[in-house]
Amino acid sequence: MKAFKGSAGICLQDKKLLMVLQGTADEEKLWSVPSGGLAAGETFEACCIREIYEETGYHAAIQSFVKTKETTVKDFEVTINYYLVEITGGDRTFHNPDQLIHDIAWIDYDRLMNLSLSFEEDRELLLSYLK
Repeated sequence: MKAFKGSAGICLQDKKLLMVLQGTADEEKLWSVPSGGLAAGETFEACCIREIYEETGYHAAIQSFVKTKETTVKDFEVTINYYLVEITGGDRTFHNPDQLIHDIAWIDYDRLMNLSLSFEEDRELLLSYLK
């Protein structure tokens, strides 16, 4: 089985969560926190900061480690480290090198309750930060 390792950033501001709408042209678009895979030689922390910038245009700093999620998706053993991050600058911009991001939004608790998520198992964790 192949391995996929990556990071995800939980960014909060004014009781809202930074999320991206993503998907390829031929699949359903789903919401998630900014996230992605490790580049060669990159740390999980550096991956988190880079992915937030690439997907949203915001600069971020890690505040704390949240958790590691380990799961299997298709033929991949997936390990994702989640971090609580603070936005330190930048502007909402589609850099989107992979052409997968279709929207960037600050999502509140009520909206998150009903969003279609890329990773349904993340909903309770994300909601807990908005309470």
